[in-house]
Amino acid sequence: MSLDAVLSRIDSDLPAATDRLLDLLRIPSISTDPEFKADCDRAADWLVADLTSLGAKIEKRPTPGHPMVVGHIGEGAPHLLFYGHYDVQPVDPLDLWDRDPFDPELQETDKGQVIRGRGAADDKGQLMTFVEACRAWIAENGKLPCKITFFFEGEEESGSPSLVPFMKENAEELKTDIALICDTGLFESRVPAITTMLRGLLGEELTITGPSKDLHSGMYGGIAMNPIRVLSRIIAGLHDATGRITIPDFYEGVPEISNALKAQWDGLNFDSKGFLGDVGLSAPAGEQNRSPLEMIWSRPTCEVNGIWGGYTGKGFKTVLPSKASAKISFRLVGQQDPLKIRENFRKMVEDQLPEDCTVEFHGHGASAAGQMETGDPAFEAARQALSDEWPDTAAYIGCGGSIPIAGYFKTILGTDAMLIGFGKDNDQIHSPNEKYDMESFHKGIRSWARVLDALSG
Repeated sequence: MSLDAVLSRIDSDLPAATDRLLDLLRIPSISTDPEFKADCDRAADWLVADLTSLGAKIEKRPTPGHPMVVGHIGEGAPHLLFYGHYDVQPVDPLDLWDRDPFDPELQETDKGQVIRGRGAADDKGQLMTFVEACRAWIAENGKLPCKITFFFEGEEESGSPSLVPFMKENAEELKTDIALICDTGLFESRVPAITTMLRGLLGEELTITGPSKDLHSGMYGGIAMNPIRVLSRIIAGLHDATGRITIPDFYEGVPEISNALKAQWDGLNFDSKGFLGDVGLSAPAGEQNRSPLEMIWSRPTCEVNGIWGGYTGKGFKTVLPSKASAKISFRLVGQQDPLKIRENFRKMVEDQLPEDCTVEFHGHGASAAGQMETGDPAFEAARQALSDEWPDTAAYIGCGGSIPIAGYFKTILGTDAMLIGFGKDNDQIHSPNEKYDMESFHKGIRSWARVLDALSG
């Protein structure tokens, strides 16, 4: 099988591939709004028809919500699963769009041609890069170089309520050697990347109660305990002077990155001043003696997301409040146990409560971090394949956020996930005027063709 012939086919077929993507983008598959249920069905049907034309045995599978699209094609090793989602975000506020979000078009910009429309980057354009790579392989060689399972969902943008039950019910069918996910991007919009670290997430809400009702600060100020004062002291004590988090045993399970990975990250020449400058900041505020990329990708965090209590309306009210509340989130890495951290955090708070104060907790999710086994030769083969396509050498990177599907592949199917995407920082996903660069679409298709060749050996 000739990779060069496949790449040439991708180049010559790019106009037709773009037309197919534009056709899919015209379907308003907004999963969170019941008014678009039929359109989500229509998008699933579109994918079934398109993959059937490639020779895949593909089905639309019902769920309590929007359907899954599952199918298989090819034979031989390795057996790869490719995941994507066909649903999109709502388009509000509509008046900030320059054109109908579901009337996509190619546009010329000062930085090249882009595909403009809802779902162009998240995730229909990314999804179709892989499908088009498969199409080119089949067109040139009559078959794919290995066995592939397609797994597309229609609820990613609405919390994926059907995903875990579906995966558990169909685990045997979905188990493969490696899962591929195309819902990430290029590092700083230029460097091809394989995301190998995903931070977990723990959410905690607490309310501290002091007096049984709000009090007059003149009559009770000084003698009565103020719960805002208590909460403020607790929050202030969550970090020490060096930026380390003070919860007991918090760093248990936090690994140090290897020297080789640290060198890769240093080679990315990340502009932290520019990154922070875009939001009006200048100095990294995490743990001392950690690089900016370590702070974002490989170190855990504790952040206050909201705090309230007492009178917050217009004017002034001299009240001593009965209650004070806060929402606090933790981004987790490595083998940190979110349930143990929750337990230790709550005990730390309770141990600092003065007499006459009580606390109530409400948890908001608890998911562990994900870390891919890059020692698998497939990862290095894929990284080299990406490097062959792009001007910059591909890198293993982390992700400051959480991508639950990658963790589900590991915990439910026992499969490591390889996250490769071609989005750019300015794609405006979830926002008005979403776009996907033609360079990302074209070179994304070529990249997947190279990755399939590399993984198939």
